[in-house]
Order: sequence, then C-alpha cells, then structure tokens
Amino acid sequence: MGKINGCLKCLFIFFNVLFAIIGCVLMYLAVKATALTLSISSFGGPGLGWLWVIAIGVLGISCLGIFAAASEKLLILKIFAGFMGLGMIIMLIFGIVMAVIRNKVSEGFKAASNEYAKPIMENEESRAMIEALQGPGQCCGISSAEDWGTAIPDSCECKSSPGFFVPGCKPLPQGHTGPSLIFSQTCGDVIFSILDIVFKICLGILFGFAVTALLGLLITLLMIHQVNRHDGAGGPSIAMKGY
Repeated sequence: MGKINGCLKCLFIFFNVLFAIIGCVLMYLAVKATALTLSISSFGGPGLGWLWVIAIGVLGISCLGIFAAASEKLLILKIFAGFMGLGMIIMLIFGIVMAVIRNKVSEGFKAASNEYAKPIMENEESRAMIEALQGPGQCCGISSAEDWGTAIPDSCECKSSPGFFVPGCKPLPQGHTGPSLIFSQTCGDVIFSILDIVFKICLGILFGFAVTALLGLLITLLMIHQVNRHDGAGGPSIAMKGY
C-alpha cells in the first residue's frame, strides 16, 4: 500500500501531465511569437524572455511533480512544494509587471506622438504593414493622418453614401492631397485594441498559474503530511530496557 492516497496521487499526476503539455505549447508559442514581438517593440512591448522562463518553468516543475508523486519521497515532495511557493510568487510578480507594461504601451499609443510614429513610418516594411491595415481596420495613420505627410494614401478613404456623412469619417485636412473623406480612427487605436486582448489573456494566464500554484502547494503539503504519518506509524519501535 502506498504512502499517499491513491486517488489524490492519480489526480495530482494527471494535472501535472496536463501542465507539462501546456509548458510544451507555451514553448511552441514562444517560437512563433517572434514576429509579433518585433512589431510591438517600437511601442515598448515586452520581449520573449518572460515567456521562455514561464514555459520552461511550467514544463520542468510539472515533470518534477510527476516524479515526486510517483516516488513518494519526502525530500522530492518538499522540493516540489518549495517550487510551488516560489512559482506562485514569480507568477504574481510577472502579472504585476505585465500590468505595468500594458499601461506603458497604452500610454504610448494614447500619446500618439511623432516619437512613436516617425520611426515606424520611415521603415518600408512597417509602413507597408500600416497601409495594408488601414482599409480592413478602417483607420488612417498611427497617431493621425498627418503621419503620411501631405499625401494621404487611398487606403485611408472612408466611403459614404451621397448626402450622408458617416460618423467614422472626417474631411481631408487642409493642405493635403488624397481622398475627400478619410477614416477618423487612427491605426494606433486598432493595434492597441488587439494588443490589449493579448495582454488580458496573458494576465489571465499568469494569475491563473498563481492560483494553480497555490492549490498545488496545498495538495503537496497534504501529501507530505500523509507520508510523514505513514513513516511515523510504520517506523521502528524503540525497545524499552528492563531493569
């Protein structure tokens, strides 16, 4: 008979296998997220280091948890419990840092100054990306239509029916050439709305991992208690010396 309750052990191993798979998925996403990171780096976005740390940490600790439950060794269980406590703290820290980065990126987009728009518009690839986004995203420029200079491209054109003015349109600024009506929304707002969804998902994952680490710590402490109780009950009895 094992030292740990069989149902508790199976449930614990199952969830650790599940999180090991999640760790592998996170490593795959870290590889695929390179292009996105490069595109948001101009706005102060985060790098991939934090994602690699989380992915490797989740995979490694999950494997350790599987070994700890299967071996029922007290030392391994205590090491795993320590990692759970440390992981909970790290996830909370990452969550707070991610919230700060989100606010920083939000301020960068809302400022919508030439400090952010100029280097992007000077790069041919990012310039082409913004122009391709304007039609489907119904936006014009990063901070304003003036980001294009005096020649506003046709992709900024906001079409409306004759005699009707569409709320999302505005007249072409004076002294500029291009469509008579252009989109009033900036592409910076569109990009940030997409990034904001990504940030919220990341925050949910980080704080979700923090709660999961807390539950894992509590379950590990329960298993440690069961092992201690089993070893204490099955330990060698001390013979009393007769006088």
